[in-house]
Amino acid sequence: MNAETLASIQETVVSTATDLGIKVLAAIAFWVIGRWLIGVAVGMVRRALEKQKVDPTVLRYVGSIVTVTLNILLVIGILGYFGFQTTTFAALIAAAGIAIGAAWAGLLANFAAGAFIIVLRPFKVGDFVTAGGITGTITEIGLFATTINTPDNVSTVVGNNRIFADTIQNFTNNPYRRVDLKCQLSGAADHRAAMQLLREKVGAISNVLSQPAVDVEILDFTLVGPVLAVRPYCNNDHYWQVYFDTNRVIREALAEAGFPAPIPAQNVIVTQSA
Repeated sequence: MNAETLASIQETVVSTATDLGIKVLAAIAFWVIGRWLIGVAVGMVRRALEKQKVDPTVLRYVGSIVTVTLNILLVIGILGYFGFQTTTFAALIAAAGIAIGAAWAGLLANFAAGAFIIVLRPFKVGDFVTAGGITGTITEIGLFATTINTPDNVSTVVGNNRIFADTIQNFTNNPYRRVDLKCQLSGAADHRAAMQLLREKVGAISNVLSQPAVDVEILDFTLVGPVLAVRPYCNNDHYWQVYFDTNRVIREALAEAGFPAPIPAQNVIVTQSA
């Protein structure tokens, strides 16, 4: 191999490496700048929606969709710069999407259910709900799953499809809710006096609403005596405070008023044959 051939090969290698290096650096620059522009674009979309007073749930959902879409376009653009046929690449993405869709039908079902949740809005971020068998406060509604923070402070992620396919109870929608409790009376107690006393004492508990008024009625009968239903009403934020305070007031009010304690007892009659 003569000197001219070696020089030609060396020149070709240097030229190819230089071109490749420039393209790699350009691709890195495109990626960095593109990601920055995507962040700017998503921020602009969110600010525009915030000016229209769009719900925070919708803001997160739209922001996720815009971010994913723009990132896919950025990757396709970079591959096109390297000389890949983007139409072929798009076809491959479509074919891969079909294959992935068949394999991940559950994931797509969660995505579709998330879209329905956003459109129908059975709840929003901050609502206290029972959804997908989980009770707690909605902290995030994502593309595929919803995050619920339970009363014992456990962050729980539930698939949107499970939520949408199950019964949803939204405790925040209505201005107040009812606390359901029971009170066992002794058969020897004056039930009318006990009912009146509980209406007054429970109605005086902090955050119990005056309207609707406290319900105290006979719910059932047992061998011990009548069972009272004690039902105060309160705002959802005060539910547990009213729940525990009502239990305490039932116990203390009846004891202080001198009502007999409900003790299980049975009369046994013994007969003797002649």
